[in-house]
Amino acid sequence: MSFRRRRHRGEKPKAAVDMTSLIDLTFLLLVTFIVTLPALEQGISILLPQAKTDELPAKNKKANTVSIDAAGRIYLDNTPIGIEELEKRLSAMAAADPDTPVLVRGDERLSYGRVMAVVKAVYKSNIRKMALVTVEK
Repeated sequence: MSFRRRRHRGEKPKAAVDMTSLIDLTFLLLVTFIVTLPALEQGISILLPQAKTDELPAKNKKANTVSIDAAGRIYLDNTPIGIEELEKRLSAMAAADPDTPVLVRGDERLSYGRVMAVVKAVYKSNIRKMALVTVEK
C-alpha cells in the first residue's frame, strides 16, 4: 500500500528543512563559548588574598588592571611590563584622565614589599582611583 499523496494540478511541493544539524551546531558553539569564556576573562593565574571588603561601585569606565603573579612578574591589562614602564604608562593615562580607575591584583604568596612597590608606582603616576582586589571571605 502506497502512502504517496497525489498532487493536484497547481499545487506546489512543500519544502522541509532538517533542523537537527543546525541545533547540533548551535549547542556545540554554546558549549565552546561556555568553556573558553573563563580563560579569556583572566589570563593570569593569581591566588587573591581573602578579606571582607565592600563591593566596587559600578562605573561606565573600564578599569585598568595591574596584576602581580606569584613569581613577582607585573602585568598591565594582561601584558607583561616592568615597574618603570608601568609608571610611565600609568602617568600617561593619568594625564589623559586623572579619574582612570586602576585595580591592583596581587598574589597572596607575594611578599608585602613587592605589592607595595607596585602601589607606590601607581601613586607616583598620579592615579586618583586605585583599589586592591581580594576574594570575598
